[in-house]
Amino acid sequence: MEYFIGCDLGGTNIKAGLVNIHSGQVIFSKSIPTLSREGSDAVINRMAEVISFLISETQISRSEIGGVGVSAPGMLDLEKGETVFLPNLPGNWRHVPLKSRLEEKLNLPVALLNDVRAITYGEWAYGAGKGVDNMACFAIGTGIGGGLIINKKLLLSNGGTAGEFGHLTVEIHGPLCGCGNNGCLEAYASGPAIATMGVRAVEQGWTTKIAELSGGDLNVIDTKLIADAALSGDKVARDIWESAGYYLGIAVANVIITTGPSRIVISGGVAAAGELLLEPIRKVIRERVFVAPIDKIEVVQGTLGTDAGILGTARWAADNN
Repeated sequence: MEYFIGCDLGGTNIKAGLVNIHSGQVIFSKSIPTLSREGSDAVINRMAEVISFLISETQISRSEIGGVGVSAPGMLDLEKGETVFLPNLPGNWRHVPLKSRLEEKLNLPVALLNDVRAITYGEWAYGAGKGVDNMACFAIGTGIGGGLIINKKLLLSNGGTAGEFGHLTVEIHGPLCGCGNNGCLEAYASGPAIATMGVRAVEQGWTTKIAELSGGDLNVIDTKLIADAALSGDKVARDIWESAGYYLGIAVANVIITTGPSRIVISGGVAAAGELLLEPIRKVIRERVFVAPIDKIEVVQGTLGTDAGILGTARWAADNN
């Protein structure tokens, strides 16, 4: 089969796309509000509706579509086809048979995958990780997730939880994380953590272009604004990216030593900072990794942007049906 559909269930939006898995092209995509407070039944109906809309708009018959890949932000039981715990959706979706319900509505086979593992699979199949046997992906946004490709296979041990890099400990006496651990990477290098450093700099009266670019409105300070300030030569902003890159570098170094990837892909919205973030990561690796051939390990930015998850789930459906 040439055509598969990827669908990402998010806390805010449901995004689906029809994918040519041979070319890695998203032929047509559509995003609608999740309206998650209406409950799981209503949300599943909306997922089925947007997928059916894709099929009708592209005028490709269901018989030409090999299946549907669905990603969701949380714990899934891939064998049973159930959501186990989706913390960002009301009700937490405990043991909802998402796979079977969608299959009944769509008359197509459905494969489930965690949302960040889907990004990992997409970047490996079509993006910045294409062509390597072993890869680690760090997806940095509101939180930090990730995934591992080992010997050309997505690692899904322990219920598909392998790759939760945001909860690696990078400071043993660090602040309490929402997961219950202290000193998690998310507390130092996620989008909100970086934005908080920018806000703190302005509140403390430091001389920085972050204050100028924000016009004194702390609410508009985000990673893009801090990156703009850094690119204009602002030292405070550059130091913020150095700090985030430092902690990411520690996490990446640990992943390199334990799993031996030849390529590290940094994806997600925060990765748009590019070399402001990547170079500090590389610097830490050079300083801390001595038992792996670091000259053969690349640290690169993801290339698929917001399509990574759709491409990853579509390819996952193709490879697991």
